[in-house]
Amino acid sequence: MKTQLRPIKISDLVSGFQYSEVHARGLYGLSGTLTIQPEYQRNYIYNDGKKDVAVIESLLKEYPLGLIYFVDASSGYNDGKVHLEVLDGQQRITSIGRFHTDKFAVKVDGRERYFSSLSAEEKTLLLATELLVYVCEGTEPEIKAWFETINTAGVPLNDQELLNAAYSGPFVTAAKAEFSNAKNALQQKWSNFVKGDPKRQEVLEVALEWVSASKGQKIDDYMAAHRHDTGIAELKDYFTTVIEWVETVFDGRTDAPMRGLPWADLYERFGQNAYDGAALSARVEDLRGDVYVKNAKGIYEYVLGGEEKPELLDIRVFQPADIRAAYTTQTKVAETKGVSNCPTCAGIDNANKTRIYSQTEMDADHVTAWSKGGATDISNLEMLCKTHNRAKGNR
Repeated sequence: MKTQLRPIKISDLVSGFQYSEVHARGLYGLSGTLTIQPEYQRNYIYNDGKKDVAVIESLLKEYPLGLIYFVDASSGYNDGKVHLEVLDGQQRITSIGRFHTDKFAVKVDGRERYFSSLSAEEKTLLLATELLVYVCEGTEPEIKAWFETINTAGVPLNDQELLNAAYSGPFVTAAKAEFSNAKNALQQKWSNFVKGDPKRQEVLEVALEWVSASKGQKIDDYMAAHRHDTGIAELKDYFTTVIEWVETVFDGRTDAPMRGLPWADLYERFGQNAYDGAALSARVEDLRGDVYVKNAKGIYEYVLGGEEKPELLDIRVFQPADIRAAYTTQTKVAETKGVSNCPTCAGIDNANKTRIYSQTEMDADHVTAWSKGGATDISNLEMLCKTHNRAKGNR
């Protein structure tokens, strides 16, 4: 891969700058010759009032911003014109362009200032600043490999951003337009069940993980197979199906613990079952109010599975003081009667009928199982030898 160092003034860089507020992405600069966010790039993530401001403050203080990398893509157009793409530095370039077009302000001498309200000297200083840009030429694999390794902006690429770069094409472009657009009205609905920042490709990653797993594939295998697809119907339809199934079976619930659960896996396991949504929702409400349930996230799989696995709920255990008290009381009574301090052993004819177990050889057990309404307190506690406690299970 060939590289050439080319200083570029900010005044030239922001000439013809275009930014899409809808898709949160910089489009063009350098009088239209520079594509700021090619399809393999992540969305703009510096518009948080901190990182974007820091870029401009650094320039006004004449601090260096670090190297920026462009790709010379002219050979792919065959029109005799210059075509450059940002390989690394699009967050900084977009921040500069947005400030130049008065999209945000920075504090100068204690006052909030937009570019248009800077002094003539400050504007000249900013626009005359030269950025150090390496312009690279190479094959697509070389460019993608370089993109995956460089990160001068200080925000590491996550796995999905790297996959987008590796499998860039019409499929990634369409998928990002749907799942990585923070202003998509459906994002609010999806956020009830999916955890992640769409601008960092985390919602897209979930959508891809769901559909690829349903086919027994990994995300990168699925993206490779569909790289040149112009549509995302399968991806979108499966994601929508799972979300709508969750809404239906839980009667529209949007509890905080529902966010980020493996809904596609649950859909594959329980999606063919018939449920009374209102009844299921009511049962969830009961369990969420149960003081003995420690893992609220496990409630949803628990009720979908017919309440057969209480371990999903991580039921609160008996207090150590109650266990000691129950052991002491049971042991004294057993010794007086000449029988085992395990009630089950004492009630049957075997070698342990009169055995007195140590506390470490016994488990605290619910007399009435928690799943059948039994409390987790000393009034519902008895000590059983480990063998009989494990044999009892949830009966």
